[in-house]
Amino acid sequence: MAPVKPRYRRPVLEEMRIRSLGVIDDAVVELSPGFTAVTGETGAGKTMVVTSLGLLLGGRADPALVRIGAKAAVVEGRLVMRPDAAAAVRAEEAGAELDDGALLISRTVSAEGRSRAHVGGRSVPVGLLAELADDLVAVHGQTDQQGLLRPARQRQALDRYAGNAVAIPLEKYAGAYRRLRAVAAELEEITTRARERAQEADLLRFGLEEIAAVEPLAGEDTELAAEAERLGHAEGLASAAQLAHAALAGNPEDPEGIDANTLVAGAHRALESVRSHDPALGALAERIGELGILLGDVAGELAGYADDLDADPLRLAAVEERRAALTQLTRKYGDSIDSVLEWAQQGSARLLELDGDDGRITELTAERDGLREELSQLAQALTDARVEAAARFASAVTQELASLAMPHARVTFDIRQTESAEGAEGVEVGGRDVVYGPSGADEVELLLAPHPGAQPRPIAKGASGGELSRVMLAVEVVFAGSDPVPTYLFDEVDAGVGGKAAVEVGRRLAKLAKSAQVVVVTHLPQVAAFADRQLLVEKTVDGAVTRSGVTVLEGEDRIRELSRMLAGQEDSETARAHAEELLAAARADA
Repeated sequence: MAPVKPRYRRPVLEEMRIRSLGVIDDAVVELSPGFTAVTGETGAGKTMVVTSLGLLLGGRADPALVRIGAKAAVVEGRLVMRPDAAAAVRAEEAGAELDDGALLISRTVSAEGRSRAHVGGRSVPVGLLAELADDLVAVHGQTDQQGLLRPARQRQALDRYAGNAVAIPLEKYAGAYRRLRAVAAELEEITTRARERAQEADLLRFGLEEIAAVEPLAGEDTELAAEAERLGHAEGLASAAQLAHAALAGNPEDPEGIDANTLVAGAHRALESVRSHDPALGALAERIGELGILLGDVAGELAGYADDLDADPLRLAAVEERRAALTQLTRKYGDSIDSVLEWAQQGSARLLELDGDDGRITELTAERDGLREELSQLAQALTDARVEAAARFASAVTQELASLAMPHARVTFDIRQTESAEGAEGVEVGGRDVVYGPSGADEVELLLAPHPGAQPRPIAKGASGGELSRVMLAVEVVFAGSDPVPTYLFDEVDAGVGGKAAVEVGRRLAKLAKSAQVVVVTHLPQVAAFADRQLLVEKTVDGAVTRSGVTVLEGEDRIRELSRMLAGQEDSETARAHAEELLAAARADA
């Protein structure tokens, strides 16, 4: 069979089906591989599109999302991708299969709070959805923007933009950092616990000497216990053996006595005389003969046992003395002599380790100093790479902001280090001893000067809501040129934006859609006009969104929706003219 020809160069979310989620009863969302705008009245359920995608991406399952009266909410997605795409490879590792070049994903949330996930027809942990999401979708909403405000996220964003210039030294730095932490921990443990380790070595040495003086053998305590038991009851054992022997073989001093051997022999003779008349009786005669032989053997062993039994009290005393010495060891070092020997083996190994502390301290100290020097060089390389990338990144974002009706805004990065306190451990960067961590010594913060004369300030303080939305969009447009994510989802990131700025936001989203799939939930007609596909979400009279409640708008229907978004009146001639003008301008711009 010929391989399936991929429809798109990159993974694309073609379709979602949403059932019993919030206000949505049953609806299908058909998405464009380019720019899809989702519009509708306030409260119509547009945000449920974002929520649905969040569930498909492994987001938290909230039972409150399940539509009232339904047992469960279900979201299904169809992702078209090449078989060699990272997400496809990871899914196949989990046992999933592509269906005609598409990966089918579903998420079910029950009203009781239970959650299940399926990928490619196979039940999988929800965590796998989150793994796939890392390679597939970047979600940006009013809450997601807050991540951009954290310096740690800003450093990660800069590192991502810098590419291998940062990634290669950062990987080496991280390995050296982990090793330095391990070396420092071991060195501290050896030096700060020197007294305790010396005491431990003395105790081990004493114990090993005590065991060596006794020279115990494996299993010796068990063997001596058995011998002591036998020697302590020698007379009784001998008497019992003699009586048993007499009962089996007879007593020479009592010729008239009857013994077991004589009786068995008589029985055997009686049967032997008639065995030829009945085979069954002959078989019994053979068994009695075997019994006689067995009795003879036992009688012989009893005689030998009685003769060999040693009732020597001196031997018993020696055994008890040896047992007492072994007991002293088992009281201290183990439940048995075998346990004592095991303790001695482990103690010898530990003593070698403790006695080698001085040499180990020297080795660790040299390795620590070498690692610090290596970290200093790598930290400096990271700083240099970040400074260079920051200049390019800030320049590119500043140019994008000029296209987003922020012509005078300027974005810069503040890359700084904190000097380490006196006596504290640090690495040398730029001739100073500075604090360092698992990602280097740099503190990275994105600054914005929104107009000439304004001092650059952290974007959390220097940007309004609308400005922050545009900064974030500018950042993503810049990222798309270096490390594109296949799909971007924007949930009303155009909030606080209007007029010319809204047109520019639409234009930049359309530009982003040339290299990635873009889905935007918007209330702005200026943005929706630039979309390759516009979806309308609308409720029925009973307040639900049904299968027919999410429709693809084309031609006259799209004009009517843009008119409603512009003026709140679908049939306003002025609004219609403006809507047609918006669409024409957007198409001309494309």
